Amino acid sequence: MNILPPYSDLPKLGGLDVRHSWDVLSSPMGTLSFVEPEDIVRAGKLVSAGATIPLNLPINAFDPPLFGRAPIGHTVLQPTGNEAEDLIDSFNPQASSQLDGLAHVRAREFGYFGGLLELAEARERIGIQHVASRGIAARGVLLDIAERDGGEGLTPFDGRMYDTKLLNDVADAQGVEIQSGDVLLIRTGWAPGYLQLPASNRRPPSSWNGLRADETMAAWLWDHRIAAVGADNPAVECAPGARDIGSLHRRLLPALGMSMFELLDLETLSEMCKRLGRWEFLFVSVPLHLSGGVSSPANAMAIL
Repeated sequence: MNILPPYSDLPKLGGLDVRHSWDVLSSPMGTLSFVEPEDIVRAGKLVSAGATIPLNLPINAFDPPLFGRAPIGHTVLQPTGNEAEDLIDSFNPQASSQLDGLAHVRAREFGYFGGLLELAEARERIGIQHVASRGIAARGVLLDIAERDGGEGLTPFDGRMYDTKLLNDVADAQGVEIQSGDVLLIRTGWAPGYLQLPASNRRPPSSWNGLRADETMAAWLWDHRIAAVGADNPAVECAPGARDIGSLHRRLLPALGMSMFELLDLETLSEMCKRLGRWEFLFVSVPLHLSGGVSSPANAMAIL
């Protein structure tokens, strides 16, 4: 990969407090292009326990569905006496564990990643099909902030902003070094905490812990050459956030070209990492190959 400038040298999008990589990172893969073949080879060497850990919740895990989405309908058809087929209605790839594609979010009048102004063009040039045609394989790193929070009696529902100092502190405490081309996963504890609530008590979520959405966080992710970032909460960034801080989705997806995994199941991975005493692993994801798609089920797995 060509040497890329630090975040502070990237140009800003007009009057927005948002820097973009459009002039230096033209690939439809965005920051996933940070993963070099040799990085995948090194990640493969992390497999020693032979453990495969899917990171996906059931596609209908959230009942009622989040954010007013329609519930998934599942019908099993029997076209002949010896066959059965599934029929899924109202399937939203973002209803459960999911990957935000680069055509998912627009930076206001400046457009989608690369400055693409029209959704139709963005779906063609940076749609999820480009990631699906290659797949994702990389070194994964889990920062288990929920483990730290639990020891301090904190909950994942408080809307706390995880800043870069916290990320550095947790990485240091776990003895793991963030490297170029990593897929960085943040365990907040939100998804299991929410799903443990009785269905009658599940209100539309409006507050959860997550990454702080400021420029310092975007700079940290870019300067570490993170290939993609994910979490077990609904947005990776915290909610409700703050207007004066801004949107991490806008800073990452349309500006830097960094895809985001959301609502991952990180519980078994956390337990395995603690048992093995290491927080790095081979991460793989094969998104849904949907031409013009703006998102996909995560289809993610950690291999240790």
